[in-house]
Amino acid sequence: MRILYFTRSYTPHDHRFLNTLSQTGHQVFYLPLEEAGSTMEDRPLPPGIEQIPWHGAGTRFRWRDSLRLAASLRPILRRIKPDLIHAGPLQNAAFVAALSGFQPLVSMSWGSDLLIDADRSIWMRIATRYTLKHTRILLGDCRAVRDKAVQQFAFPPEQVVLFPWGIDLEQFSPRPAHDPSPRLPGRRDADIRRRLGWEDAFVLLSLRSWEPIYGVDVILRAFTHAVRQIPELRLLLLGDGSLAPKIRSYITQEGLSDYISIEGRVSYPNLPSYYHAADLYLSASHSDGSSVSLMEALGCGVPCAVSDIPGNCEWIEPGVQGWLFPDGDDSALAEAIGRAWQEQHQLETMRRAARALAEERADWRKNFPKLLEAYQTAVRRKPSA
Repeated sequence: MRILYFTRSYTPHDHRFLNTLSQTGHQVFYLPLEEAGSTMEDRPLPPGIEQIPWHGAGTRFRWRDSLRLAASLRPILRRIKPDLIHAGPLQNAAFVAALSGFQPLVSMSWGSDLLIDADRSIWMRIATRYTLKHTRILLGDCRAVRDKAVQQFAFPPEQVVLFPWGIDLEQFSPRPAHDPSPRLPGRRDADIRRRLGWEDAFVLLSLRSWEPIYGVDVILRAFTHAVRQIPELRLLLLGDGSLAPKIRSYITQEGLSDYISIEGRVSYPNLPSYYHAADLYLSASHSDGSSVSLMEALGCGVPCAVSDIPGNCEWIEPGVQGWLFPDGDDSALAEAIGRAWQEQHQLETMRRAARALAEERADWRKNFPKLLEAYQTAVRRKPSA
């Protein structure tokens, strides 16, 4: 099968899909709508993936260019003659693919494009509805995506294929059994803790981007409340983003510099060591599908305290793998942190439950074949009347 993988820009998630597709025997063409920016994946394209030369949208997609981009896409499609297009997010790459008139179109929701962006304006709703109307199969990573497409946009439920994007369970795994931990059973005190002098601290981990949708400000306020009651707490704060000036200013103003280590952007191969250094993973995201970082934490056997948005509720059972708190409620998150601190004797059970859940539902090797099945269904399915 000849597959055109059409995406907004090259991200770690795209690398994951392309790397696995490159091993399937299909001929895969890669087309980015936008040029790579500073937040994109720095690993090269996997071997066997052919990138199509195209100026596309330049550094940023603009709505007014949609028809032009669709027109410039058509000669590419005539030249490479794909059997299908795999495109997403819905309101940019998939929208342009839908405007081109090509079929079959497999549209992939990236979670927030459907859960949040589709409601931002009338134009976003129009683009979402148009894309879904011309979509043969919709890929989603959680039930919330399916429900939104079906209930608000009348997308046929039988044309939705759900599977978590999953993780590499060998890379994201708990510490080796022979690696002793001096204080908490089952926890690995990695070089990160020793470097920071945090061997005896209770370490929290946040690695979501510093953008409004991910609620890093909620985490900082919660940490402020909690550390004033529990001075042994420490926070590993990964990432960067548009909120950086406000976040750094807040940390300084609240006198938290000795309690928080800002680690910046961390390369994918180095991520497991940060999960191993953590006693509790935090996410206050206001929107998510099946969060990859949440699955990575579960794979590493790290208990989690996450916002009670639908995507997270599909993964975390309170008291089993961790805790849920009301979205945006920093006081409730602070209470969850305090509970984790007080109930450290129960964390080993949570670690085992987290890993078991990841093995059951987050194994990328088991989940990926559903994508290939979706491709076959899209090619076989007749266009809607």
